[in-house]
Amino acid sequence: MSKSYDLAREQFAGWGVDAEAAMNALSKIAISVHCWQGDDVGGFERKSGTSGGGIQATGNHPGRARTPGELRADLDFAFSQIPGRHRVNLHAFYLDTHETPGRDEIEYRHFTPWVDWAKDKGLGLDFNPTFFAHEKADDNLTLSHPDKGIRDFWIEHGRRSREIAARIGQELGSAAVNNVWIPDGYKDIPVDRMAARQRLWDSLDAMFAARHDRARLIDAVESKLFGIGVEACTVGSHEFYLGFAARKDVALCLDMGHFHPTENIADKLSAVSLCVQDLLLHVSRPMRWDSDHVILLNDDILAMAQELVFAGLLPRTRIGLDYFDATISRTAAWVIGVRNMQKALLHALLLPQAQLKDIEHRLDHTARLSWTEELKDLPFAAVWSEFCERNEVPTGRTLISELEQYQSSVALRRT
Repeated sequence: MSKSYDLAREQFAGWGVDAEAAMNALSKIAISVHCWQGDDVGGFERKSGTSGGGIQATGNHPGRARTPGELRADLDFAFSQIPGRHRVNLHAFYLDTHETPGRDEIEYRHFTPWVDWAKDKGLGLDFNPTFFAHEKADDNLTLSHPDKGIRDFWIEHGRRSREIAARIGQELGSAAVNNVWIPDGYKDIPVDRMAARQRLWDSLDAMFAARHDRARLIDAVESKLFGIGVEACTVGSHEFYLGFAARKDVALCLDMGHFHPTENIADKLSAVSLCVQDLLLHVSRPMRWDSDHVILLNDDILAMAQELVFAGLLPRTRIGLDYFDATISRTAAWVIGVRNMQKALLHALLLPQAQLKDIEHRLDHTARLSWTEELKDLPFAAVWSEFCERNEVPTGRTLISELEQYQSSVALRRT
C-alpha cells in the first residue's frame, strides 16, 4: 500500500467513503471490449457488400489485425494493461473457420476458436448479428425490407446468431448478450413509415420466437437516430425499440453516439430502467454525432457512471464499448477507453452517495452544490493507482511506454 493511497483513503473516510469497498466493487464490473476496434470493422469473411448505416473507420495507422489470431494477440496485450477481468464483444462476421458459410448458414463451430481462447483467458464473450457489409444490405434495408426473401434471409441470420450466443453463454458459464442493430432506413423522406416498422416488428418477432435460458443468453435491441444514407428515416428508432423492449422483455441498448449531440444518455438510464429489465450500454464519444472516437474521462462518461451507481443500475446493466479509430494505435485505443470507463466508475463509487441523496431529498440545493464541487478535489487518482498496482498493471509513463513498444512491434510485423 503506497503512502499516497493511505493518505487518500483517510481523506475519503472523512467524507464517509470507504475506498477499499469502492475498489472491491469496481473489481466485479466487467467491460465488454469490442473486437472491431482491432481491425477497423473489417471482419474475417469474404466481403460481398459495403458497410452501410454510417459505419466507417477512418485512417490507416499501421498494425491492423488481419487474422483472428492477430486480433486475439492484440486483445491479449490490451488485457495485460487493463485491471480486472473483462469480456470480448464479437460480431458475427468475425468467425474463425476455413469454411465459407453464408450469413444464414453460420453455426457455433465457426466460432469455437474464440470460445476456447476465452476459456483459457478467463474471459466472457458477447455477440452481435452482422446486418451490414453484405450484398443483401446494400440498400440499407434488412429486417424491414419489402422483399420477403431478403427479410427471411436476415431473420435466419438473427436466429442463428442467437443460437450461437446461447451456446457461447453455456460453454463459458456466463450469459452472452446478443445485441441486434440494423442499418435500416431511407435517405429521403418516405411516405409509409408504418409499413416498414410493421415489417421490422414482425421480423423481430420471428427472430426472437425461440426461447433461450436467460442464464445463457440476454437479447438486446439497439436504436439509432440516423446514419449516412438513412438521414430521413431510421426504421429502428429509439421510440420503436423502447416499446419493443418493454413489450417483449428484451434488453435495451443505448449507444452514446446514436442520439442528438444535446441529449444526455445519463438522464435516459433511470427513465428507461422503469420499463425494461436489462440495459446494455455502448460507450462511445460522438464528437460530431456518431463519430465513434475513443472515450475520454469527460463529463459525459462521469455523469453516466454516476447515474449507474446512484440509481442502483449496475446489476441490471452490461457495459460495452463501441468506437473504431484507425488513425491511432488500435491496442492503445482499447486500453485507454476501457481504463477511462473504469476510472469513471471508480469516481462514482468514491462519492458519498447516501449523504448526497439525503441533501437532495431535503431540498438543500446550496449544500448539494457545495458538496459536489468540493468533492471534485478529492484524490481519486491515488485510489486508481492503488487499484492498478494491486492488479499488476502499469500507470503513467510506464503504461505509455508499454503501449508504444507494442505498437512498434506490430507495425513492423504487419506491413
